[in-house]
Amino acid sequence: MNDLSNKLEQFMKKHFYDLVLAPGLFYSSRYGLRFEISNPDLSFQEKANIKQVYERSSDIFKRVFDENDEVLLVTNVYCHKADTFLQSKPLNVYRKYVKNRKSLNKLRHDVLPSIEWDDEESDEYNNKVTHRFIFQCKKSEVRYTQLLLAISYEDFGHQSRILKGLPRNGYDIFFVNISKKIIYHLYDDRGCDVIAADRENIRLLYEVLNEWILDYDRDEIDSTFR
Repeated sequence: MNDLSNKLEQFMKKHFYDLVLAPGLFYSSRYGLRFEISNPDLSFQEKANIKQVYERSSDIFKRVFDENDEVLLVTNVYCHKADTFLQSKPLNVYRKYVKNRKSLNKLRHDVLPSIEWDDEESDEYNNKVTHRFIFQCKKSEVRYTQLLLAISYEDFGHQSRILKGLPRNGYDIFFVNISKKIIYHLYDDRGCDVIAADRENIRLLYEVLNEWILDYDRDEIDSTFR
């Protein structure tokens, strides 16, 4: 196991009780927030909605990450075992949104058992793998506002989407703040999870951006911060 893989594994074990980096972080963690990003009453393509997605996703990000924080940019791509494209070519996540391409020699790639499926006896589990890419960086080294918007576009056939060359595969991107022990996951245009090892690390986020909290989970979130 390479150093970055080991670093991530030890970080998750120590601060998040071996939590798996997978969709639904809010429901798997002890301390978390789930924010509504787009306006469900508007079409995504409407300018007002795109503006809201851009502003909310980037505002939350800026509040979670300071300039000198140590960050792991982690991407999971869920593939069939026969797909070998990713083993030889870095994702658009890194080629387009990391400012210094020369630093991509630090990019780590592992092929893991399926994270999408947990039934080890199922055909889905046996036929699928998760390609995991890890890149250690600072906030300033990533074009994060453009990347967040690209994540939001993924379901709408936009030219900036991450996996336009691999349409049958799914993916998730996690920003792991090693310094603050916080994880940010914009899961699509609808919402964003922010979880923390200590609820005090995200209390200010809860207070300042309270109006953006997803109403469906509001009662549970409020009870966490009382």
